[in-house]
Amino acid sequence: MTPRMNAAGSSIMILVLLSGCAATPTGPTVQAMPPQNKPFELFAGEEAYCRQYASQQVAGQADNANGRAVGAMLLTSALGAGIGAAAGGGRGAGIGAAAGARGGGAIGSGNSHSDQHGIQYQYNTSYSQCMVAKGNQLVPPPTPVVVAPPVVYAPVYAPPPAVVYAPPPVVYSPPAVYAPPPPYAPPP
Repeated sequence: MTPRMNAAGSSIMILVLLSGCAATPTGPTVQAMPPQNKPFELFAGEEAYCRQYASQQVAGQADNANGRAVGAMLLTSALGAGIGAAAGGGRGAGIGAAAGARGGGAIGSGNSHSDQHGIQYQYNTSYSQCMVAKGNQLVPPPTPVVVAPPVVYAPVYAPPPAVVYAPPPVVYSPPAVYAPPPPYAPPP
C-alpha cells in the first residue's frame, strides 16, 4: 500500500467518524405556542427555561455515545491486529489493525449516529413536559398528505377486425320424389 493510499484511507476514516458523532441537541424539534393572552415576554422566559431544563436532562449522553464509538474502533483495531499477526506475522498485524480500525470506526459511527435520534427524542420529551407544565400548548406536527399521482392510461386502439372466409352455406333439400314412369304406350 502506497503512502498516498494510506493517507486517503485515513482521511476517509476521519470523515466517517466525524459524520457519525452524536451531538447534544441545540433545540427542540417540537413547537410550543403560548396560550391566548399570555405576554410574549413571559412565554419567551418559560421557553428559555425549558430549553435549559431539557439540555440538563440529556447532558453527557452525546459524549457517552461518542466514547462508545471510539471504544468500538479501538477494540476492533486490537482484534484485527491480533488476527493479522496470527495469519501473516508483523506485516499482517498492521494490515489487520488498519482493517479493524476502519471497520470498527464505521460500526461505531453508525451506532453513535443512531444514538443521536434517541437523545433528540429525550430532549423533545423533556422540553414538551416543561412547556405544558407552564401552561403552554404544543402544536401538533403537520399531518403528511399523500396525494396519489393521477393515473393516465395510454390510448388503446382496437385491432382491425379479422377477415374470416367462411365456406359457402350448405343447403340441404329434402330428397326428390320421382313420379312413377307413365305406362308404356306404343308409338302411333
